[in-house]
Amino acid sequence: MTDRPNYISPAGFATLLAEHRQLFEVERPTVVETVSWAAGNGDRSENGDYLYGRKHLREIDRRLAWLGKRMKAAKVVDPAQQADRSRAFFGATLVIADEDDRQRTLTLVGDDEADAGNGKVGWNSPIARALRGAGVGDLRRVELPGGVIEYEILSIGYPAA
Repeated sequence: MTDRPNYISPAGFATLLAEHRQLFEVERPTVVETVSWAAGNGDRSENGDYLYGRKHLREIDRRLAWLGKRMKAAKVVDPAQQADRSRAFFGATLVIADEDDRQRTLTLVGDDEADAGNGKVGWNSPIARALRGAGVGDLRRVELPGGVIEYEILSIGYPAA
């Protein structure tokens, strides 16, 4: 973990919470029941249900621990409550254009919510760091593994309050 705050939207936090509840209240008890049943069947060294169940239980516990840490470190920020809507901050949806005038629409979201294929970029990604605080008409340079790209911010939007 880093010292950076784990910004997340209310919907993103609800998703983490729902996954935690599903694992803790549904999946884990089911696996524990299966492991308990398999343990009563005798030799555990060749018991696939027991061995697989124990492995699956460790995976669930590891995921629960990770989710717990992420939720504990989370700082829920509602983009609809953003006071300064003229600048790119957490939750902003930006339309940007590169040097070849190709436009992209990006939404700055928490790292746990990032989905580049759907235009949601994590708050700590290189492109999000470069765009933070930008206003319409600003030019921002982004250092990517393939080289430096300059983007112009065409519009900034936030969800309705």
